[in-house]
Amino acid sequence: MALILIVDDDPALLRLLSLRLHYEGHTVIEADSGAAALAKLDHQTPSILITDLRMPGMDGLQLFEAVHRRYPLLPVLMLTANGTIPDAVHAMQRGVFGYITKPFEGADLMREVDRALLVSSALGADMPGEQPGQAWRQAIVTRSTRMEKLLAEARLVAQSDASVLIHGESGTGKELLARALHASSRRAGEALVAVNCGAIPENLVESELFGHVKGSFTGAVRDTTGLFSSADRGTIFLDEIADLPLSMQVKLLRVLQEQEVRPVGSARAHKVDVRVISATNRRLEDEVAAGRFREDLFYRLNVMGLTLPPLAERREDIALLADHFMRSLAQRYAKPLTAFAPGALELLGAASWPGNIRQLQNVVERCVVLCTGSLIPLSLVQNALASQGPELLPLDEARKEFERGYLTQLLKMTNGNVAQAAKLAKRNRTDLYALLARHDLASSSFKS
Repeated sequence: MALILIVDDDPALLRLLSLRLHYEGHTVIEADSGAAALAKLDHQTPSILITDLRMPGMDGLQLFEAVHRRYPLLPVLMLTANGTIPDAVHAMQRGVFGYITKPFEGADLMREVDRALLVSSALGADMPGEQPGQAWRQAIVTRSTRMEKLLAEARLVAQSDASVLIHGESGTGKELLARALHASSRRAGEALVAVNCGAIPENLVESELFGHVKGSFTGAVRDTTGLFSSADRGTIFLDEIADLPLSMQVKLLRVLQEQEVRPVGSARAHKVDVRVISATNRRLEDEVAAGRFREDLFYRLNVMGLTLPPLAERREDIALLADHFMRSLAQRYAKPLTAFAPGALELLGAASWPGNIRQLQNVVERCVVLCTGSLIPLSLVQNALASQGPELLPLDEARKEFERGYLTQLLKMTNGNVAQAAKLAKRNRTDLYALLARHDLASSSFKS
């Protein structure tokens, strides 16, 4: 069963499509215009989208382009009349997944839908009722639409052996994403070897990466297997790749080109089969321009690029992450903690987080260590944040931002059921309706 968004300005055709897809066991979201479809996508991400080509206002191709910018991996099927088949072919050249000619047979419709769903499922799209957290990405805690798009792209990238360059500020979770890529790849049963390129002394980098033979230098008392050989048939993660010395960049490039390593002091090279994922918090294009990083190596590493957003750009995840860290740290320190006190999560949601998720974890750990009760009080969070020197929003603005995010999460969790949402929030329905109205949130927009 899949979640499918259908868009058509013809109510009769919209109803026909909906009935057919319901009959096949799918859940359907209906929209009568391109603008309405984009509004629906703000609340739910379908497995596929089916749209008419010719519609007043925003036509199907314009809708596709708007959707493609936000959800580049979402398969889009175009409905087209016989006379507009050339337009449909043009749309496919622009990236539309396929087209269905009107009037259509039910079997033709379902054949295209099933074909699109095969692609969607390969990207890890979640079906209604499923929890977004398959084993390959279980360590990444998120409900951010932007992160879900990134993870869908990462899962597609993982199916190949192409080199991947992950960019992101310090503390955004680059190694977690690298591990998720490895876990979703055909190499998942083999080793993932993580290397911090900035933590190895320059005179030892070659030996660490490629190994050495006994007697090759002072202190080499035995043959040593390098990290590339340890990762054979698996994945090597080169973190902070921008810190790799220029002299080693040449040797790394040769290893990537020849797929073989030669240990220090050895006259013989041996083949290795390694998938390379690298990461950096700097713009390697700038490092290349400054002469600190080889251009040929940059292109060899950056076959596929993924960019992790800073925590400040995925604020809907702050409360979720804080709760996750609180529970795991409470278990580690044997503390009877159950939640944050009122106002504490609002304050966390308002912080600037220059250190990203790592900084948030640090703040929560400080609170857990110092907490003596079952709730983490607002004062502890204030003190922990003050020690970090963050810039905060005024409390009224922070409360509004947190309230809207909290209400959105409630409605997503309950599929727009206000009674269930009120029960989870421990508020009566009248109060909750008032809060929803204050933030211009319509519960109907969240219904599957």
